[in-house]
Amino acid sequence: MHFYRPLRPVAAMTFDLDDTLYDNHPVILRTTKESHAFLQSYHPALNEFSVEHYQQLRDSLREQEPEIYHDVSEWRRRAVELAMLKVGLNAREADEGSRAVMANFAQWRSKIEVPQETHVTLAALAERIPLVAVTNGNAEPHLFGLDKYFKFILRAGPDGRAKPYEDMYHAAAEKLNLPLASILHVGDDLTTDVAGSVRCGMQACWINLRNGNLRHIADSRLLPTLEISQLASLTALI
Repeated sequence: MHFYRPLRPVAAMTFDLDDTLYDNHPVILRTTKESHAFLQSYHPALNEFSVEHYQQLRDSLREQEPEIYHDVSEWRRRAVELAMLKVGLNAREADEGSRAVMANFAQWRSKIEVPQETHVTLAALAERIPLVAVTNGNAEPHLFGLDKYFKFILRAGPDGRAKPYEDMYHAAAEKLNLPLASILHVGDDLTTDVAGSVRCGMQACWINLRNGNLRHIADSRLLPTLEISQLASLTALI
């Protein structure tokens, strides 16, 4: 544990999900493979629809509607819907098909192996202070056993713009009825988690899981309040 700023009393903690509380990399690889296979098998005209074609549609959508990236699930669904329209499905079929693909995606997206350390740490913290999840992603904690530790979960899109925008950080403070300065946000990303929370007046804990060095990381913009390398270290703060 390394401190860069004085730590003020912590009344609550907010947590990023992906790559903070579990390793999300293998989850995304498997989900991409399985959900795309489902898309290709959904209709014969989609058999040759490649991941590259899908990415081109996503890129095109963001060019036309820049704000869509704040809601990654809707962005994905709309890209799938476009793919189906382009191969000849009508509007109703494309809408139904895109939702079926997203249901399959959600199933694979939440097949997550959560380390025991995460369960033990969150359980210990939740006994002492309120915990909140603040995520840009589309994992569903109730499907892999993490929802029980959180008072509520905020998602980019439905609950505001994606981090590092301040929307969800402010929403968390308002729902907790606490000042921003009394909340410690914990995350692995130096831009979305650290810079985003510090700029809006929260305290920030960077969880450094890959032996990174703040002095040599390109996206190191603002110093966190503290740095840890193991989630369990948080229990020492309360």
